[in-house]
Amino acid sequence: MTNDRSYMEERCEVRVRIVGWAEAGEACLRIRTRVFVEEQGVPMDIEVDGLDPTCVHALAVGPGGEPVGTGRLLPDGRVGRMAVLPGWRGRGVGRGILKALEAEAGRRGMARLRLHAQVSAQGFYERLGYRVQGSVFEEAGIPHVEMEKRIG
Repeated sequence: MTNDRSYMEERCEVRVRIVGWAEAGEACLRIRTRVFVEEQGVPMDIEVDGLDPTCVHALAVGPGGEPVGTGRLLPDGRVGRMAVLPGWRGRGVGRGILKALEAEAGRRGMARLRLHAQVSAQGFYERLGYRVQGSVFEEAGIPHVEMEKRIG
């Protein structure tokens, strides 16, 4: 399910594409495993939840074509599994991924997006227009907060 819409992020030479799991699942899972399982200690059975085939995914690739970040949009308007490889953080990759997912959600007629943000990433999402809904909770042993943004 390749989508020819791609997005360039101004601060780095990264292209973000909307892709399907069948096409890019291996690359997305490799990034998520590196970030969530290896770096953050999330158990693999939590990371792989069986929902990926029902989602659309954003895949960020660097100038040499190497996958450097990913995120997904569930059919109910939840954004999740946002992950950027360590060497690419702070360079606009996450912003590009989120903007691509928001644009895709808008094309699908979604009026709002929700996500569970790690508390350490809350400021990132707030700068992009997301607002906290509720109090801190734990997910996979990591403090999170639910956030929401109206997009339509």
